[in-house]
Amino acid sequence: MEHTALLALADRFGHPVLDGTLPASAATFSDGARFRIEIPSCEGPDVFAAVLDEAETRGVRIDRVSQGSGVMMLTDAEIRRMAAMGAGAGVEVNLFIGPRGAWDIGGQAKATSAAGGAARGNATLAACVNEALRAVDLGIRSLLVGDVGVLEVLGRMKEDGVLPAELALKTSVLMPLANAPTGAVYERLGATSLNVSTDLPVRDIAEIRAATAAAVDVYVEVPDDQGGAVRFYDVAELIRTAAPVYVKLGVRNAPNIYPSGRHIAGLAADLGRERVRRAELALTLLADLAPGLAARPDADSRPSDLRVPVV
Repeated sequence: MEHTALLALADRFGHPVLDGTLPASAATFSDGARFRIEIPSCEGPDVFAAVLDEAETRGVRIDRVSQGSGVMMLTDAEIRRMAAMGAGAGVEVNLFIGPRGAWDIGGQAKATSAAGGAARGNATLAACVNEALRAVDLGIRSLLVGDVGVLEVLGRMKEDGVLPAELALKTSVLMPLANAPTGAVYERLGATSLNVSTDLPVRDIAEIRAATAAAVDVYVEVPDDQGGAVRFYDVAELIRTAAPVYVKLGVRNAPNIYPSGRHIAGLAADLGRERVRRAELALTLLADLAPGLAARPDADSRPSDLRVPVV
């Protein structure tokens, strides 16, 4: 099939291939912001405290922190403390739904990360639902989901009023999202924030934006076990074409710290501080390359779509 025929085929199904100069996205967050900053791997209240301290020192505004070890790896007291810190600082706290294939007894997820976030069996799915209920009961209003079935069930629970309507459901990087139709499916199932695959060119991410209304989460520095790219020079074009965007800062040349705990508390906190430093680097470059895109609304506005904990 000729190239032009392939392009026409994609367009026929409502997902055209973007070519040439990419169009600017007119969408924003509820407060008019085109981007927000997310610090991932914030593995508990002590790491969160380190991230907030580093952000204040460097003058970096953090909008969301996300945690990867899961709700089940935090005590009630730790979750309450994170919720209180997030509420006080106006920062969304996003917790991973704990059970996942990579930690289960099965072998497939250990052989390929493609199955790492899967909930193996209905009992594990039920455990994920229990994690969600527990986190919400402790004040959390943002959850990180690694399984399509879990996403669908949590989305239905929101529709039925079992979970709060304002609850954010963010897809994990463990759920492959490499094209626009997949992003549209995740959104229909209930996703409010879409973590795209880490190796996509800007064009592919812009195509996902064109197919969805959900926020797009993009690693601009990628952990080694997810590809290891450092793409600070893409930040301006990502924001221009794919807004609203959560700009995520991982750290290359760093160990996987999941599940985290006291045995690596110092490392986890230092990594949190370094992610804030990486955010400063990316923001400085953005201001140099595209000062018009670097402007952000007043931090005190507490936008309605930033799911700050309820305490």
